[in-house]
Amino acid sequence: MRIAFVVPGRLEARTGGSTYNRRIVHGLRARSRRVEVVEIDGAFPAPDAGAVRRLDDALTRLTGGTVTVVDGLIFGCVPEVAERHASHLCLVSLVHLPLAADPGLGPEATAALRRSEQRALRSATHVVITGSATLDLLDGYGVPEERITLVEPGTDRPSAEALAAARAQRSRGDGIVRLLSVATLNPGKGHAPLLSALAATGLTHWHLTCAGSVEHHPHTVADVQARIRQLDLTTRVTLAGNLDDTGLAAAYQAADVFVLATRRETYGMAVSSALAWGLPVVSTHTGAIPDMVGDTAGIVVPVDDDAALTDALRRVLGDAALRATLAHGALLAAEQLPSWHDQVAAFERVLDRLPSTSA
Repeated sequence: MRIAFVVPGRLEARTGGSTYNRRIVHGLRARSRRVEVVEIDGAFPAPDAGAVRRLDDALTRLTGGTVTVVDGLIFGCVPEVAERHASHLCLVSLVHLPLAADPGLGPEATAALRRSEQRALRSATHVVITGSATLDLLDGYGVPEERITLVEPGTDRPSAEALAAARAQRSRGDGIVRLLSVATLNPGKGHAPLLSALAATGLTHWHLTCAGSVEHHPHTVADVQARIRQLDLTTRVTLAGNLDDTGLAAAYQAADVFVLATRRETYGMAVSSALAWGLPVVSTHTGAIPDMVGDTAGIVVPVDDDAALTDALRRVLGDAALRATLAHGALLAAEQLPSWHDQVAAFERVLDRLPSTSA
């Protein structure tokens, strides 16, 4: 079977979607599958003519019958390209989040992207979704459920030595509670409300590190930076930008609590990583987050409920015993999460069920 993954930008990009794509590609290759990666530069899901042409040319060059997994950020916004290549490629749309479900969109853009993705998905042989919440979000798109398969992300578990080092750091006794948030700075991740909620706790013995791209949404970054200044938090908030795997592991290891005020997730990969590091979680009721965290690994509050978020942060910041209890619960919750090995195998089974292609 010939397999190609078509991704926006670089496969090595430090976003949740790119991390998923990368882990599946590397995992399939480790299972002796030949996987070609096709990287398409462009401002997806609003590509210019040049980006659409590059995509069209790249798909034309693929051998007929290739099982072609196209990241949904690309697939849903170019229905005419999907239609043109559906006859000679086995197209699989990999939907991390339906395009119209982006919280930062206005009504007109939402409607246009919904129409575009509905049309594009008609050309897909199969659709893989990465979170169970996506199934409801695709309701009304006209995709039969038998053509949709859920393959959630996997979770890496730190070594016993790394967890021991993390516990040692949390016992440093300097009185500062180190908070970590991992998310691209964009309108849907809730950085500004998180800052306001932290300030509203009235507590000052904390420091927040925000790891995630500061390049994709300049207006959001400017708003967050302005909020930091307005709330006089410049010494207590660090915008760390993208971190590589080593830097991100160090950030999880150094943290006491994980916080994420996101408005919409279909899964919540950063939360699963936090649980694996034994971090108490304060986050929002979206995607798989409430199921992963449960009642024993953190506090989950309604989306956009500033008062509830403030109260949850105040409780966790002000109670070391509660943090210790939730940290223990986090490690237990992480034991229930699938590994990347499991999820690569699940993805491979999806591909093996598709219409056969010549080798």
